[in-house]
Amino acid sequence: MTYASRKSLQETYQLHPEGWVSSKDLRSNLGHLESELLFLSTLTDISITNYSKKTEDLTSAEMTEKSIKKVLQRHRLSGNCHMITFQVEFQTLEVQNKENLSSVITDLNIIMEPIAYSELSEFVSRAEERRDLLMFFRSLHSFVKWCEYRKRTFKHFKEKYPEAVLLSEGASSSYMRIRSPSQPGFELVIVWKIEIEDRGKVFPKLDLLTNVPQQALELDRNGVVGTAPLSFRTLLGVLGIEAALESLIRSLCTENNN
Repeated sequence: MTYASRKSLQETYQLHPEGWVSSKDLRSNLGHLESELLFLSTLTDISITNYSKKTEDLTSAEMTEKSIKKVLQRHRLSGNCHMITFQVEFQTLEVQNKENLSSVITDLNIIMEPIAYSELSEFVSRAEERRDLLMFFRSLHSFVKWCEYRKRTFKHFKEKYPEAVLLSEGASSSYMRIRSPSQPGFELVIVWKIEIEDRGKVFPKLDLLTNVPQQALELDRNGVVGTAPLSFRTLLGVLGIEAALESLIRSLCTENNN
């Protein structure tokens, strides 16, 4: 836990000291909360660095007579999930009576600047519109996992095939170029996007683009180049991402060596 979040927790409990037997009891409970936050951070890769809350009692005299309590809480938290930082501001409206307690998010604002991924920008807008905080955190975690996996995969092939693989924007790029060492101008481009569905499901989408000299296209009477993107998707379904990329690069290098 960071100093800022520890300080925020301490201030929260100092404002509401009722129920705490002693400062030792307070320290014990703060320690327990720190352990839970550390476990949550390890489990989800999401670290909360600061948190604050303001409470406004909206209970009217008439509601009090009916044993109904209405409270509006304004929350603000900031943190990060690996390389992506965020700030979340949201309001919750709690209504409690003798039988039950209901709580709903009435407003949600998510700030992520700068957003290097267009997929995240569109997803954040949807999460805000639906006021779905759980979907935001769940999808953010999955999105970052896929970004890290893509980065490791690209880096692996760049190190293994340094002459054939080019990463113009580094390992964090969303595409990888494969060049023929012996045939200038012959190039394949792997475009690896990470998409987020309407309901927050995260999945990879890989496409193959070809950059082939006109002379080679004229000699391709069987239409191999034209069907390459579809063949690559079939290969992905059979072998998986890493094995499909390995097969593509090796076939290109082997063919050139022959």
